[in-house]
Amino acid sequence: MKKTLKPINIPLLGKIVIAIILGIALSYVFPVSIVRIFVTFNGLFSGFLGFILPFLIVALVAPGIFELKSKAGSLLLITAAIAYLSTWLAGALSYFTCEFTYPSILAYGGQSVDGMEQSSQIYAEYVKIPIPPVMDITSSLVLAFVLGLCLSRIKGDYCRNALYEFREVIMMIISKVIIPLLPLFIFGIFLKIADDGQAASTISLFLKVIVVIFILHVFWLVLQYCIAGAIARKNPFKALLTMLPAYVTALGTQSSAATIPVTLQRAKANGIKDTVADFVIPLCATIHLSGSCLKIVACAFAVLYMQGVTLPFTDFLIFICMLSVTMVAAPGVPGGAIMAALGPLSEYLGFTPPMQALMIALYIAMDSFGTACNVTGDGAIAMIINKLNKDN
Repeated sequence: MKKTLKPINIPLLGKIVIAIILGIALSYVFPVSIVRIFVTFNGLFSGFLGFILPFLIVALVAPGIFELKSKAGSLLLITAAIAYLSTWLAGALSYFTCEFTYPSILAYGGQSVDGMEQSSQIYAEYVKIPIPPVMDITSSLVLAFVLGLCLSRIKGDYCRNALYEFREVIMMIISKVIIPLLPLFIFGIFLKIADDGQAASTISLFLKVIVVIFILHVFWLVLQYCIAGAIARKNPFKALLTMLPAYVTALGTQSSAATIPVTLQRAKANGIKDTVADFVIPLCATIHLSGSCLKIVACAFAVLYMQGVTLPFTDFLIFICMLSVTMVAAPGVPGGAIMAALGPLSEYLGFTPPMQALMIALYIAMDSFGTACNVTGDGAIAMIINKLNKDN
């Protein structure tokens, strides 16, 4: 009997790396006519992505708001406030760290990504099909808040169930269409980047930014546990080591939700009461994304800096505030947080589709580390809530 060969399941990160390598390598052999095919695909994909983004925000944020509201109570409000503050502070820390370190390690003022995309009419798209979005990002955020708050107060489940089904539709589009096509999109971007002679500088930027982000993650976790340890009167380093299995598990799963059983176990091993851990850990798995926010801000700063653009903290402040809200309940697929962040990136930082493609590639390269930082930080929040609950 012949054995059937099982298809090789390559993770998203592996596909992204292969796409980058192939894009650079094939740029030396592909004729202009072939390159234009991928430029055309990228144009169509970018238009579709821009069309989906407002729906993505409504589908993710609105249910997240009325789900939180349905768990009404002071413990919920305190947990949500701490999780949001942690996510926001991580983004702010990332900005100031990048402002201090990037000038000494990154090249400033190179050819812009948009310039690379538009450097020659010879690479014009074969077909252009405009797909304008139904609404802008700010309008979609306002609509999500209005729907979420109103549906948390009305009786009946018809509208809520409809919104849940709409979220399932959007998540299906993300997992079945957008995520599988991302490697092809990134392949086309790097095919053009390499053709313009910018491949070496872009890869060098990637490696340097990854090192900065990893150091930031370690520092942020130590800081979180030092604060939690001071409040809970526990040894922060011992508590952090206790959570290490959750960190390692998240590196493999790349999903906060999939790591919940291990995070729960390690949180309870830190002396957190079962009732507190059972409430805080699953909640923070969806609303506490400090590691992801830190990483997105660092990547966004790098992509802008590479083009000779630096934005003041006031511009990034609005972006970080909106990003911290938008990433709530990001879909449980690899790269889900960056997909939810594309809206604020385009709306508040002016990111174009080519810049978003570089962001996605940078983010995916560190996806598992961001998730691991998120879930490990959940244990620090649980320590604080456990102490506050005892005092009350």
